[in-house]
Amino acid sequence: MLNQNNQQQSSTQTPGQPAFGGHELFDAHESIGALIGTLDHFVLYADHVQDPELTGIMQRQQSFLTQMYNTIVDTLTSGHDPAAKTQVYKMEESNQTIYGMSPSAPKKPIQSANELNDECISAGILGHLKGISTHFTTTALEATNPVLRRVFADSIPNTIEMAFEMYLYQNKKQFYQVPTLQPQDAQAIRQSYAPIQGNISH
Repeated sequence: MLNQNNQQQSSTQTPGQPAFGGHELFDAHESIGALIGTLDHFVLYADHVQDPELTGIMQRQQSFLTQMYNTIVDTLTSGHDPAAKTQVYKMEESNQTIYGMSPSAPKKPIQSANELNDECISAGILGHLKGISTHFTTTALEATNPVLRRVFADSIPNTIEMAFEMYLYQNKKQFYQVPTLQPQDAQAIRQSYAPIQGNISH
């Protein structure tokens, strides 16, 4: 009798309806909120961008994120495969990072919307994309609905690719500089690990 009561209490889903756990719904809510916030900022930033290259990146990313949003909402609403499957984002930036530091003016927060520039805008979008990637990862790890889990998991490489594209743009413009270690220190770290020898038993 006790087992039957436990089974009845644990089965709260309506028959025929897709099952969602409360935890994943909260996580999905946070993830979608982060995605909406990012898309909102694309709109707010658009009129302040000066570099046509940055405009092109933003337009491609905004279009892709909009489709991603619709796919996630479709999945959350239905609990089944979305009408529009997850796509693969392909950036147009090269993978070349410029290493080293060059003198630059100290950074500080802007005090007026009139101070918005391409450095500020690209940094803001990069921050948003990093946030989305983190939220999506948490949601994918917590989701009990297999379709929702897969949609979030499949979207993570795309948000990472977009973030890396924005980083590369910033790096090229010297907005995001990459310091390096002394060669001997870098070499010491790279050689500080050794492979496991022999066969691994299972």
